[in-house]
Amino acid sequence: MPGADPRSRWYRQPVLWLGAVVFVASLAGCVWIIAMGARHADVPVDAPHAVFGVPSHGHAHPAPAGTAASPR
Repeated sequence: MPGADPRSRWYRQPVLWLGAVVFVASLAGCVWIIAMGARHADVPVDAPHAVFGVPSHGHAHPAPAGTAASPR
């Protein structure tokens, strides 16, 4: 388009560059969180009871009879 305004080209739109910067920053943050999580060990918590409804590690409870988790 020879008669088109050069200011309307996609690479001259600041909102697109802002979106690209936010997207790249979010991807870099995800990679950083994954790298830090892999570097540091997840230490088990000594909780005598369920924490937020989730049983603590090491205390297995048998599944009720007739469920898919029970052996046949």
